[in-house]
Amino acid sequence: MKRIAILTSGGDAPGMNAAIRAVTRKAIFEGMEVYGINYGYAGLVAGDIKKLDVPDVGDIIQKGGTCLYSARYPEFASEEGQLKGIEQLKKFGIEGLVVIGGDGSYHGALALTRRGFPAVGIPGTIDNDIPGTDFTIGFDTAINTVLDAIDRIRDTATSHVRTFIIEVMGRDAGDIALWAGVAGGADDIIIPEHDFDMESVAKKVRIGRDRGKKHCLIILAEGVMPGHEFAEKLSEYGDFHSRVSVLGHIVRGGSPTARDRVLASKFGAYAVDLLKAGRGGLCVGMFDNQVVATDIVETLESRKHQPDLSLYELNHQISF
Repeated sequence: MKRIAILTSGGDAPGMNAAIRAVTRKAIFEGMEVYGINYGYAGLVAGDIKKLDVPDVGDIIQKGGTCLYSARYPEFASEEGQLKGIEQLKKFGIEGLVVIGGDGSYHGALALTRRGFPAVGIPGTIDNDIPGTDFTIGFDTAINTVLDAIDRIRDTATSHVRTFIIEVMGRDAGDIALWAGVAGGADDIIIPEHDFDMESVAKKVRIGRDRGKKHCLIILAEGVMPGHEFAEKLSEYGDFHSRVSVLGHIVRGGSPTARDRVLASKFGAYAVDLLKAGRGGLCVGMFDNQVVATDIVETLESRKHQPDLSLYELNHQISF
């Protein structure tokens, strides 16, 4: 395989640029040509494709977001959209594709695979909700961004003796809430993957107040319910002087951490190795600190991401 392309799709994640850089430079090192596709699958179908050289990916490893941009393109789920995309790839003489993104991006790569076009997926999403890997690019940066916010909110919560509900991103997964909650010393963590009882939450806040605790921090994953709705339900059990902070898209931006830069570099280089060997229909991941490749069809159809619920139990044991 002598000519490959890269695209980023779906929600941006810190470290995507590091992955683009790694794919580009590793491919050039191996004597291959690399093309960048702007705006994900929308740009693929439109033919918004350009050749990349070493200078094109210089000075981007430290930048958040994606220099190839991203866009939602539900039309790629159709046969027409997929065939148009493959037509454009063939027009440019591209023999393999690296797709960096989350669940929707992977399904696009899966569709190409089923049509016989070699594609390799790299997990890039802050939500950490992709099967086939312990960690995704962007997750570490996201939880550190949330942790910084938690530390700042604790200061004002203590000053005013308040309960803060901090709503964090994560789509339908609770990984960001879990990891940032444990690291931030949250009093309670509410995630979609574990049932909770509002009366028990209120009781925990009340017990803390009774022993003189000056603040209460509840980390809420957005997949459960909006923060203001949670605060209203909590108020039915007493006046806890609650305030809500919705961190929102601030969690997606910013310079990637060292861990995300290294992870992205490893994933990007390995994806090139796979395509160089003529292997497609795979997704790259990290298991037990080892970079691995799994079948993309089997991974998406047979596996399901599960958060580390031992963190939930740990927080329950040490947050009283």
